[in-house]
Amino acid sequence: MNAARLTDAETKMQFLYALRSKGVTEARVLNAMEVIDRGPFITGLFAERAYEDMPLPIACGQTISQPSVVGLMTQALEVSPRDKVLEIGTGSGYQAAILSKLARRVYTIDRHRRLVREARTIFEKLDLGNITAITADGSHGLSEQAPFDRIIVTAAAEDPPGPLLAQLKEGGIMVLPVGQSDAVQHLIRVRKTADGPQYDELRAVRFVPLLEGLGKDT
Repeated sequence: MNAARLTDAETKMQFLYALRSKGVTEARVLNAMEVIDRGPFITGLFAERAYEDMPLPIACGQTISQPSVVGLMTQALEVSPRDKVLEIGTGSGYQAAILSKLARRVYTIDRHRRLVREARTIFEKLDLGNITAITADGSHGLSEQAPFDRIIVTAAAEDPPGPLLAQLKEGGIMVLPVGQSDAVQHLIRVRKTADGPQYDELRAVRFVPLLEGLGKDT
């Protein structure tokens, strides 16, 4: 795929075909991923690989997930237009941007100030006014805006964090990778019911670990 020709119809078609071939089939999700260009979220040496289905390094030792995983996580979240969504792990901002096309409001948290600043700049350039990006310890969630209809975590924890489960509405859905950082992780979907959380295991994945506290960057 020629990364320099993203606006070319053939390139977009190839990008969307790659997503469908990996199981991303929900029309609203595909439309959001067609509208949100991955290119602006990747700079430097790896910019020319922005439209390949692969994770890529970004600043602060983090990564931007491969598009098919972003699509599958978004699809599993089952976002509706009236939903308020919390994302833990802003990273490049790509996932939050896609969610902004599906939800009423998106709150995204990252422990790295630099990533939040850079993501905010992209959100402003793309006129994505329904995203609030915050520098904070995501493992504690965002209690002042709770409860949330949907929560997505883009870093792996050993178990679904208790504070996040507590901030999820009854009937809400949380999607996150679970497992040791040096072992196989599994993407799971948690549905919060009156009888307690219900878990579905979706697929094997590999994410950076969910860490407590703030990053050392300024």
